[in-house]
Amino acid sequence: MSGSLWAEAQKSGDAAKAPEIDMSELENLFSAAVPTSDHGRKSKSGSAGPKSDKVQLIDHRRAYNCEIMLSKVKVPLHDLMSSVLALEDSALDVDQVENLIKFCPTKEEMELLKGYTGEKEKLGKCEQFFLELMQVPRVESKLRVFSFKIQFHSQVSDLRSSLSAVYSAAEEIKGSVKLKRIMQTVLSLGNALNQGTARGSAIGFRLDSLLKLTDTRAHNKKTTLMHYLCKVLADKLPEVLDFSKDLASLEAASKIQMRILAEEMQAISKGLEKVVQELSTSEIDGPVSENFRKTSKDFLLSAEAEVRTLASLYSGVGRNVDAMIIYFGEDPSRCPFEQGKVQHVGF
Repeated sequence: MSGSLWAEAQKSGDAAKAPEIDMSELENLFSAAVPTSDHGRKSKSGSAGPKSDKVQLIDHRRAYNCEIMLSKVKVPLHDLMSSVLALEDSALDVDQVENLIKFCPTKEEMELLKGYTGEKEKLGKCEQFFLELMQVPRVESKLRVFSFKIQFHSQVSDLRSSLSAVYSAAEEIKGSVKLKRIMQTVLSLGNALNQGTARGSAIGFRLDSLLKLTDTRAHNKKTTLMHYLCKVLADKLPEVLDFSKDLASLEAASKIQMRILAEEMQAISKGLEKVVQELSTSEIDGPVSENFRKTSKDFLLSAEAEVRTLASLYSGVGRNVDAMIIYFGEDPSRCPFEQGKVQHVGF
């Protein structure tokens, strides 16, 4: 079409500058697999390239993606499986292990490979990789154990850090005398505004009432009740204005959701259960899983102790958060940590 990049390329001669295509490589990568025997399919090459004698049993696209994944591992297949069975953290990172899990052979693929009676060396790299995996009983389960082990210490450390932040924040809030005096001033301010009404002699207020400090405006529409509160505190109680120094952990805790912490705690506990389960089942595997059993047992000795300590901390944090909510006169079942947290931070 006139004016298109193709027309311009023809005029300027750019079309002739396109890179020369390696037909051999192209056909080796993208030629359709054609069945040539009962044992598998040999990839077909055109007249422009050499004939490939590699037998393809696995779907071409899946095999291609598998080979890309293996090219990034940079470990020979046999050594790769030895590292997996020994749960060697230094051999693979978690992303590589997760990719291995994605390319575990399906039942159908295993049946195809079991039915192959030709030479193993003639199989494609993906097929040879699948055969290596098939030598390990419940290889996918063991890979998941491996993935869990690699991530375990960082997951535990992150969860412990989050739990500690929430615990400290709750302690700081309950222990801050300055915050307590500010809350009492807010109550006095509210009673003064409601003087002469049924709400003018309140002995406390709900946490969500703090939001009214910024919503309630004076006649000039510019000054809020929060502005006025700050003026009162600056004039009458200037020593409490730096109350935020009492709440060093509050900012970090404000970004944490107890629901997420519960999910993380559950994930770690369930992951450990999977390790125990696979270790028990692997007792009947024989020599092939010997290194796996030994490494798993060593890992469990320390991991179970860490999880028990973490579970204890998690329970303690839950109790402390409930105590903080009760401290403000709220019901923990009706005022979850997330709701109270928003009020504290907003204030």
